Amino acid sequence: MSIDARPARSVDYNRVFAQAIDRLHEEGRYRVFIDILRNKGQFPNARCFAGHNGPKPITVWCSNDYLAMGQHPAVIAAMEEALHDVGAGSGGTRNIGGNTHYHIDLETELADLHGKEAALLFTSGYVSNEATLSTLARVLPGCVIFSDELNHASMIAGIRHSGCEKRVFRHNNLHHLEELLAAEDPAVPKLIAFESVYSMDGDVAPIHAICDLADKYNALTYLDEVHAVGMYGARGGGISERDDAADRLTIVEGTLGKAFGVMGGYIAADRTVIDVIRSYAPGFIFTTSLSPVLVAGALASVRHLKASSAERDGQQAAAGTLKALFADAGLPVMDTTTHIVPLMVGDPVKAKRISDILLREYGVYVQPINYPTVPRGTERLRFTPGPAHDEAMMRDLTAALVEIWGRLELRKAA
Repeated sequence: MSIDARPARSVDYNRVFAQAIDRLHEEGRYRVFIDILRNKGQFPNARCFAGHNGPKPITVWCSNDYLAMGQHPAVIAAMEEALHDVGAGSGGTRNIGGNTHYHIDLETELADLHGKEAALLFTSGYVSNEATLSTLARVLPGCVIFSDELNHASMIAGIRHSGCEKRVFRHNNLHHLEELLAAEDPAVPKLIAFESVYSMDGDVAPIHAICDLADKYNALTYLDEVHAVGMYGARGGGISERDDAADRLTIVEGTLGKAFGVMGGYIAADRTVIDVIRSYAPGFIFTTSLSPVLVAGALASVRHLKASSAERDGQQAAAGTLKALFADAGLPVMDTTTHIVPLMVGDPVKAKRISDILLREYGVYVQPINYPTVPRGTERLRFTPGPAHDEAMMRDLTAALVEIWGRLELRKAA
């Protein structure tokens, strides 16, 4: 057999990559990340370095540091103390570098926050979701995961990487979830994965009703509370604390990078479940542990918000005021019961255009939310007012949006 000596046609890799980026531009989905520095102790004030000479003062309206705890004096002081006590890094994975005592203290606080026996820290909320869900399903032979259709990408990734069967139920639809549960073999392990606060629409899951179905069909429950921890409940335990449902959940997952203002993710559950994830999850075992400096800051934040409701109360008041101002001005604000204030645009190019005008002309920073974060045709601006956003800021923002809506001839609320 002769071998064809003709050279293979070479692949133009640069052309393939350029076409991939071009597609994003054509669809209005190309993401631009702002060049920014926050001003210590002065949130929501910040400095923007994009498109002009030197820093320009701006007001941040889309931070997930919902309560400005990343600027809190107690958090900063705890991080500075840890830095000078133990240095910057953790020294490696916890298997190699050991359990820094800050990690043990924080896990104890987080377990207590959710009324669980134990907790486990990860480097981010994404990693905690991906590692835990993928590991659980592998440990449970034949497991089927029931996933809300609006679950975060990290949950979807964890379910996919587990290799298990999955059933996607319509968002917060108890009837559809029960149909899917009833159709499975009663002997098959089952896990229901859902969120408490869905951050793009700002709605809340019916936790007790889902737990009722879990009890009826012998399923485990996994609740992502990343947009609720620190924000709801008497001590900041999330919607599950507010609704007195935490004891009914198998696993509660949260983040330290939003309301707690620092960085990291975690799960809380009984000791056996935590030990299984600690012992089997590659995303935990083979990842350098969080810097003690970050853990010390998160620890101070969790302890503060367990004792103080002032930040939560201030944030809820700010969200209510902004929603009312938007609605009174005829802006298409989506109706929510949470701290999320989404303003519907419905077009990726227009959403980016509004964001650009706000930043360039008004010194207002809010990032457009486009596909795949939200479905096509539901592109929006997502505002997260905090306790430091005063009414004057909100009125200025509302007036700017009304002007831009008129300039661009955008549809107002019905």
